[in-house]
Order: sequence, then C-alpha cells, then structure tokens
Amino acid sequence: MFDFKALLDSLPIMGLGMLGIFIVIGIIMGIIWILGKVFTEKKDNKNQ
Repeated sequence: MFDFKALLDSLPIMGLGMLGIFIVIGIIMGIIWILGKVFTEKKDNKNQ
C-alpha cells in the first residue's frame, strides 16, 4: 500500500539532502576555481 502521508513527511528531509549535495558541489567548484586562479601555468611565447 502506498502511504502518501509518509511521502509528504519525508519531502523536507529529502530536500535538505539535495540542498546539502548542491552546497558541497558548489564548494568544490569554488575551490577548483580558486586553485586555477592561484596556480596558473605561465606560457612562454618565445619558443613558438
């Protein structure tokens, strides 16, 4: 039997879980962006 009330009760918990996942992904993307700005590879155009 499908319990619709249990589904509605679990939606806020699932929403917080998804929000946490997106926050962690955003933090990881921010760290990668910062590391890319800090450790840029300098290209030498004299040898081309």
